[in-house]
Amino acid sequence: QLQLVESGGGLVQPGGSLRLSCAASGFTLDYYAIGWFRQAPGKEREGVSCISSSGGSTNYVDSVKGRFTISRDNAKNTVYLQMNSLKPEDTAVYYCAADSRIYRVKAMCNMTLYDQWGQGTQVTVSS
Repeated sequence: QLQLVESGGGLVQPGGSLRLSCAASGFTLDYYAIGWFRQAPGKEREGVSCISSSGGSTNYVDSVKGRFTISRDNAKNTVYLQMNSLKPEDTAVYYCAADSRIYRVKAMCNMTLYDQWGQGTQVTVSS
């Protein structure tokens, strides 16, 4: 069974850090570009950061540039999202997703490209 499982979410104060993990089972992650998306209450889901299958291409939404870093460890079949300097507006459910196509060279955070989704992990930034 193909599955993506996110972990690492939680409650953190503004300015704090969290590292999210996206672990795959049932398939090899290193064939696929992986994206992190988030959805805040009452808002549409948005692309946060994406990484190509090789890790050579990454993409970030403007609001997280310089604060978030996406990386992958294909040996562990896991993709990470390091989130620093967190702000209340980062509060959302964070989802990881795998590209529907293998070996995409360029990282693109268009949700329509992704067809395998995890269940999400809650991130709450509050004092």
